[in-house]
Amino acid sequence: MKALCSILMLAVLSPVLAADAQPALERTPVEAVTGRGEKVLLHPNGRWEYVDAKKAEMAKKVADQYPENRTRPVDAQGGLIAGGRLIMPGEADYNRGSLNPKLR
Repeated sequence: MKALCSILMLAVLSPVLAADAQPALERTPVEAVTGRGEKVLLHPNGRWEYVDAKKAEMAKKVADQYPENRTRPVDAQGGLIAGGRLIMPGEADYNRGSLNPKLR
């Protein structure tokens, strides 16, 4: 009976242990060349950028003109697109909580 229980436990835990043994995701960008011969970096999240600094700067100026590219940084708090204030990590108001005394 003990042998059967240990075999069942091993059968149940084997997929869990195998999942933990898988390698971490590769996050390094890959260098590539476009159809026009321009060198770019392809990031794993689908983003790409020029390798040449001048072309990257020009592309950033063009991209900044579009409203969908004007999002708040991931770590920021607050900030509506209509003109709210962005509170960045390190500022005194970051994670200060509610000013309502009933909620403190």
